[in-house]
Amino acid sequence: MMRQDIIEALYEFIPQENISLQEAMAGHTTFRIGGPADCFVKIETENQLIKALALFWQYKVPYYIIGNGSNLLVGDAGCRGVVLQIADKMNQIQVNGEEIIADAGVTMSRVARTAWEHGLEGLEFASGIPGTIGGGVVMNAGAYGGEMCQVVTSVRIIDDIGQVQEIPVDEMAFGYRTSIIKKNPYVVTAVRFKLQKGDKDQIKARMDDFAARRREKQPLEYPSAGSTFKRPEGHFAGKLIMDADLAGLQVGGAQVSKKHCGFVINTGNATAEDVRTLICQVQETVKGRFDVDLEPEVIFLGE
Repeated sequence: MMRQDIIEALYEFIPQENISLQEAMAGHTTFRIGGPADCFVKIETENQLIKALALFWQYKVPYYIIGNGSNLLVGDAGCRGVVLQIADKMNQIQVNGEEIIADAGVTMSRVARTAWEHGLEGLEFASGIPGTIGGGVVMNAGAYGGEMCQVVTSVRIIDDIGQVQEIPVDEMAFGYRTSIIKKNPYVVTAVRFKLQKGDKDQIKARMDDFAARRREKQPLEYPSAGSTFKRPEGHFAGKLIMDADLAGLQVGGAQVSKKHCGFVINTGNATAEDVRTLICQVQETVKGRFDVDLEPEVIFLGE
């Protein structure tokens, strides 16, 4: 439970309609799974975020930053403390020539679409990724040969003492599904991209091609958190799982997708415990068969 004095302090700089108590997290994740957060706050501005973080640090309130919950599994008992959502409100985009500046809450697909509308190429790979720009830059999201590190020039963050910084790309320590932000308690507020002029028809054709490939190969008709496991060096997680005869393996409402074994899907009534148990079974089987460790790409939050 949240202390009333902390809630009242939040009301001083965040509209009351953007704060809710005991908010079911199933409505805020693409897995459609998760119990209640003690307090759920929709952030609209960088200034609100700075004040909220200072408040939580002062009172030692645990907090977690989310975008649209596309890479997240929240426990059935929910999560204690505060969940700060950036996706819904903090979502402005500026286009200046070949440069795009996007708030952290803008979805990857929207910034890719904006680039296409302005005849800018380089973000086509992002057009089907369901996450936000903030989350995407934290994990250096990518698809079809493209990654965030190829188009980002700098990232605006709030650091661990509440100061705003602009981190240039050469200091971001980008790697496979990682960055300097993933290794530090920083919060992304905006991302700056440098793209280049291209032919709008060709850009759209590439986006359509990627979308068609996703529809053909991924179980988009079911709730999931996207790729469940990181790609192990020298292997593909989905192929290892398929070769281990785990396609269709089910625990409760959670299932290894028959369409793409790299996805664990919610067939309709899965619990977080179902998903966790299934992930463990997959890891143990693949380790036993091929001596390969599968590391989850999904982030686990709460109890």
